Amino acid sequence: MAKEKSDLVYGTLDMLILKALQHDPRHGLAIAIDPADVAGHFACRARIALSALYRLEAQGWITAEWGLSDNNRKARYYKLTSAGRKQLAAEKDHWLRITKGIDLVLSGT
Repeated sequence: MAKEKSDLVYGTLDMLILKALQHDPRHGLAIAIDPADVAGHFACRARIALSALYRLEAQGWITAEWGLSDNNRKARYYKLTSAGRKQLAAEKDHWLRITKGIDLVLSGT
């Protein structure tokens, strides 16, 4: 039986979380359920997303503050910093270079 592959490509979770925070702050569970609006088909477990959020915060790419969620529960909201915007741009450029190279190899004969 073949091992089922993950929907997420290794190393892309940080980029997807930064992208999800590009326009508006979001609480951790919202990011865990839908790590990127443009790629809503990627599912991410809450524990993995929260671990990534703590790592991104430690790197200074996001900040967090407490607030109330839509259902009036205390939630930690994450927001992209200017350093996070620069990192998102760098990761996006890196991703586009890699996928372009892979596309060239796959389309070759």
